[in-house]
Amino acid sequence: MILTRVGYAGGSQDNPSYYDLGDHSETVQIEYDPDRISYQELLAVFWDSHDAAMPPLSVQYKSIIFYHDEAQKRLALESKAQLEAKQGKAIFTEILPYSRFYLAEDYHQKYYLRNVPDLNKELTALYPNINDFINSTAVARVNGYLGGNGDIETLRQEIDSYGLSPAARQHLLAMVAR
Repeated sequence: MILTRVGYAGGSQDNPSYYDLGDHSETVQIEYDPDRISYQELLAVFWDSHDAAMPPLSVQYKSIIFYHDEAQKRLALESKAQLEAKQGKAIFTEILPYSRFYLAEDYHQKYYLRNVPDLNKELTALYPNINDFINSTAVARVNGYLGGNGDIETLRQEIDSYGLSPAARQHLLAMVAR
């Protein structure tokens, strides 16, 4: 991943917020390097990360894939059909054209990292501007590892590029190794 951000999309209301979502859903915006991970691989992670056969509890929490072009649309529809065939039940995920993404409030960004105070403090010091923090690849990668995504070997290969102190590097490695 190059970066991830959480926010709101899919609705018609301008400038939604957590307490005034209107008809938007909570979403994750992902920027990725297709030379490192394919769109199909991202779809596999998406399907594996939740129960898409469970009806949404509300508009806020519905499962949606927003596509940016016809190739993404085709791949999303194909992967949904494959999952339906494999599970033998309806998949409730909607597949819609991307229109606009609204960034969620600062305190919603980088959830896993915010729950590890020493790592969060160190990365906040490296990226004191909230927009730089939210848009940092290093911050996104650390947050992803803390959320259980990625493997220890890849982390070992890239951890020196994050700008962390030796103590923070050891802490992150220990957490991911568990």
